[in-house]
Amino acid sequence: MLAQLLRRILCVQALAGAALGYWWWGTVPGAIALALLLPVAVLLVTDLVSALVTRGPEPWGPWWRALGGEMWAGLEIFLLRQPWERRAPRYLPATGSTPRVPVVLVHGYLCNHRIWDRTIPQLRAQGHAVLAVDLEPVFASIDDYPARIEAAVAAALLHTGQAQVALVGHSMGGLAIRAWLRKYGTAHVARVLTLGTPHAGTKLARGTRTPNGLQMLWRSPWLATLASTEDDALRSLLRVAITPQDNIVYPQRAQTLPGITPTVFPGIGHLQMCLDPDVTTWVLRELAELSPVFHATETTHD
Repeated sequence: MLAQLLRRILCVQALAGAALGYWWWGTVPGAIALALLLPVAVLLVTDLVSALVTRGPEPWGPWWRALGGEMWAGLEIFLLRQPWERRAPRYLPATGSTPRVPVVLVHGYLCNHRIWDRTIPQLRAQGHAVLAVDLEPVFASIDDYPARIEAAVAAALLHTGQAQVALVGHSMGGLAIRAWLRKYGTAHVARVLTLGTPHAGTKLARGTRTPNGLQMLWRSPWLATLASTEDDALRSLLRVAITPQDNIVYPQRAQTLPGITPTVFPGIGHLQMCLDPDVTTWVLRELAELSPVFHATETTHD
């Protein structure tokens, strides 16, 4: 699972930092200091490089804001949240008094359900039952993920007695939802929201050799095949949020889909799409428009 992989990576980085610190300063405090600082430095440098590589001809102000926010988001998500999760995601009932459409949350590449920690309480308070999935195995084909999404959809419908769900996908999660739609159809779908999803791929995936990474290559055959299976009725269910400063999806226009006018959030980075208050407000507003539909005689997902 991803959390275990991240813990191992952090352990290796900390040991390398400790060895380097002891070699450089010859003291235990120096070794401890560098053991703590090296994982942080790796994340910050990675964010800086990705932001520079993907920078477009935009003003520097939004770019600097996005870089600072993305660095903080990376520290929060990859150091403080995701590595320490040992429980599988579970169904969470709404806490608000007005029942609304249940929501299935789908994370992106190299993430798990903990990326939604800020979003889930607000969804529940608005009246949405929530179930966030973990896309496992981490480096599998995106075509392997629809079964997990289907299980989450079925559980959400069973628990709530409703006939439809809304799905929110970040990054690769949006592609996994589209792959699920291709396999299972739209009968139980009220709306789909994608946040920073590489609908046309990303040039930053050129260095990957994992199945899902190759599928997300800029204008990959897999993406072209996926798009060819979608009609106007399916696309009408989708809403798309993008950021011009996305430091992972490059070129940034790859976040868009033909025929869908995107909602643009300037001055934030890729991971921030799951943390930014304005994006969360947009998600809540889009979902608040949906009226719940309850089964008259059954509560199971066909």
